[in-house]
Amino acid sequence: MSTPFYVSPQQAMADRAEYARKGIARGRSVVVLQYTDGVVFVAENPSRALHKVSEIYDRIAFAAVGKYNEFENLRIGGVRYADLRGYTYDREDVTARGLANVYAQTLGTIFSSAAEKPYEVELIVAEVGGAPEEDQIYRLPHDGSIVDEHGSVAVGGNADQISSYLDQRHRDGMTLAEALKLAVESLSRDSNGGERRLTAEQLEVATLDRTRPQKRKFKRILGRQLTRLLEEGGGAGAGKPAAGADEGAGDEAAGAAAEEAGGKGTGGAKSSGGAKGAKSTKDGKDVKDSGGDGAAGEGGSEGEPLL
Repeated sequence: MSTPFYVSPQQAMADRAEYARKGIARGRSVVVLQYTDGVVFVAENPSRALHKVSEIYDRIAFAAVGKYNEFENLRIGGVRYADLRGYTYDREDVTARGLANVYAQTLGTIFSSAAEKPYEVELIVAEVGGAPEEDQIYRLPHDGSIVDEHGSVAVGGNADQISSYLDQRHRDGMTLAEALKLAVESLSRDSNGGERRLTAEQLEVATLDRTRPQKRKFKRILGRQLTRLLEEGGGAGAGKPAAGADEGAGDEAAGAAAEEAGGKGTGGAKSSGGAKGAKSTKDGKDVKDSGGDGAAGEGGSEGEPLL
């Protein structure tokens, strides 16, 4: 009778962690920075139909790298959690810390379960406060741990190198143009120390702006506005203007329309997270709802797109 093959729990966890880290490293990086008026999200993402950054609730936004179908399911779950809690209790009771705890429990359970593979995702949950010192940024790795970040954070790709670059150059009181310039410079650096040129068409940029008069502080920066900010900051994307004034205006109008449509799912509707606008296909494949996000990237270990 043959002896059963034995793998120690420590080795099994180490193998699962290495598997997840390799999948996340294949995705394109996302950078999150604090600036004077809020928090800015910058991602390398040439797609305009799929997004790596999205709104969760009034003051809360979500960014992720990894497999699209996996983090999109997490995003939709977060929207439902926020809407249900805001409707059941109060809108002020929906916080980034509470959402991060929910995500941590989900990721931790999946990571420690031997019945399924770990999620190849890394998340960022951010909330803008009434003042810079009240802003909250949480990073959630594949194993469900929570890291409280301050100032700047990067995930995916060569995140360690980007984070080191940001830590040396980020400072309090930066304007949006200055923060955007720094983010683009950090994303432009490759693992060999060289630099690439990133244009406005290759970037996805969004902010949580505390100065907005409405409850919802999330805003995408598109078209002419993004090009102007890149030119003001002198970032790597400057010099590549938008396709034209009319096209830029169309991008901004499309962004405004998308925000209006998304508001129906996150505005405290009397349902469990605006699920009326949510739709999913079987086996965790392409998931879409009123705020559907994700991005096409390199193929994952099983053919799913990575961001």
